[in-house]
Amino acid sequence: MLSIITFLGFTILVAVIAWYATRKTNENTADGYYLGGRSLSAITIAGSLLLTNLSAEQIVGLNGQAFSEGILVMAWETLAAIAMVITALLLLPKYMTKGVTTIPEFIEGRFDENTKAILSVLFLIAFGIVLLPTILYAGSKAFITMFQLPETLGVSETASYWICVWSIGLIGIVYAIYGGLKAVAVSDLVNAIGLLVGGLLIPFFGLLMISDDNTVMGGLTKLWTDNQDKFDVTGDITSSIPVGTIFTGMMIAQIYYWGTNQSILQRVFGAKSLAEGQKGMLLAAFVKFLIPVIVVLPGIIAFNMFGSELSDADASYPELVRRVLPVSLLGFFAAVLFGAILSSFNSLLNSSATLFGFDLYKKFFRPDATELQTVKAGKRFGLGLAIVSMTIAPFIGYAPDGLFSYIQQALGSLSVPILAVVVVGIVTKKVPAIGAKFVLVGGVIMYLISLIGLGPVMVSNALEKAAANGITDAAELAVIKAEAYPHFLHVMGILFVVNIIIMLVFGAIRPKTEVYVPKVTTAIDTTPWKYATLVGILIIALVLSTYFIF
Repeated sequence: MLSIITFLGFTILVAVIAWYATRKTNENTADGYYLGGRSLSAITIAGSLLLTNLSAEQIVGLNGQAFSEGILVMAWETLAAIAMVITALLLLPKYMTKGVTTIPEFIEGRFDENTKAILSVLFLIAFGIVLLPTILYAGSKAFITMFQLPETLGVSETASYWICVWSIGLIGIVYAIYGGLKAVAVSDLVNAIGLLVGGLLIPFFGLLMISDDNTVMGGLTKLWTDNQDKFDVTGDITSSIPVGTIFTGMMIAQIYYWGTNQSILQRVFGAKSLAEGQKGMLLAAFVKFLIPVIVVLPGIIAFNMFGSELSDADASYPELVRRVLPVSLLGFFAAVLFGAILSSFNSLLNSSATLFGFDLYKKFFRPDATELQTVKAGKRFGLGLAIVSMTIAPFIGYAPDGLFSYIQQALGSLSVPILAVVVVGIVTKKVPAIGAKFVLVGGVIMYLISLIGLGPVMVSNALEKAAANGITDAAELAVIKAEAYPHFLHVMGILFVVNIIIMLVFGAIRPKTEVYVPKVTTAIDTTPWKYATLVGILIIALVLSTYFIF
């Protein structure tokens, strides 16, 4: 009963704060609804960035991988800090001096309207089919395991997933569709503080529980002594992150996510100024460097506690929470986790409404639409996309390689061509729109052929040959499987280079005749933060030092 009261109390508090902070914002204008009236501060931006990213699929999925493989999966978090520094120093000035609302709008200025439309559609596919469903599924998995909902509600596990997914989704719709960006960003900030506090409590109590002397240092010593193999950051060829992929597709995925992803950058585009946006991004990058304590360490603690007792790695984190957290704090943690789930769900819905209303509705459906009509159309589209994602979410559990791996592999089909187009759009002036369109469509097709066509066939042939030679050892078969076809992160790196080359060839054969002259906005102050470079270098040094330590 106490946990329920705590859960409801914190959830209602966040809603009241979000309402109070946004009561004077005009949500009927594009700037008001999509960008929070361009009034967001650095702290609000940092909190929103972190919570948009740090949701249940991140906490549950990455801890699940840490349970299976150890600390090497921290690369997804620590290398993200480097990508955020690159975005703050190199990409944000390019975007914000033009005063854009969306990344496709930036692409329209460099190429043309049809290129923008294709890019918007790709973003919406990524949101509706991959990201929104996985957020809902991971959140549901956490609550189902933490509170043992099938037994509590007297329903099957499948039914409990449907109940959780639709409950979370319907509440998220109210926030995102009817609150606008500022309501999402403010609630994110409050929930981010709660999640950081709650997230640190899990490894704290977990270390106390496994310790021989009931101290945190005792727990760390035991964890290090008993699980040496879990503290190696250099993954071999059979791991989810072979060490070589850090220099190929890993950074492609990171820079795509933090440098071109609309749901992330929309928070920064709502900044009061370029300097405020850079401060927010760099503050988030510093905190991101520390996040493995929340999304990796608990997975290793769970492995120490449960070992082979737990067959589902993705259930390791919620099971750890259930066992180590005092009942008096369980409701609070459930509330901040619920807030994190809503944050990512809300952010993607708000960005989807922005992309549809701003980039597609006025071009293809109603060119003479007013701002109010555009905002309403975006809200209706967001509602429809939410329903689609809630329908897909319960089936995510059938993904064969785990939740987090599913997300990264599925997004690879979109991240590679999108990042290639943005990079070429920034650094060249003569590559034509036809080159960008070819890559946006062809790049997706090439990746899908690799992921679901060529790769599986070559792996299957290699395993058949191994069986014919009488090889049955599981470790040996894993190596054969890994050597049969490049890791999907290597494929991303290869295809990124291929897509860049294709666009440059188009630029050489059919160069753009009109010289591209970027527009400069007067809507905000576009003076960079004078300490941005120094702070960025310090953050990169911290990340690299972590790898040297391990």
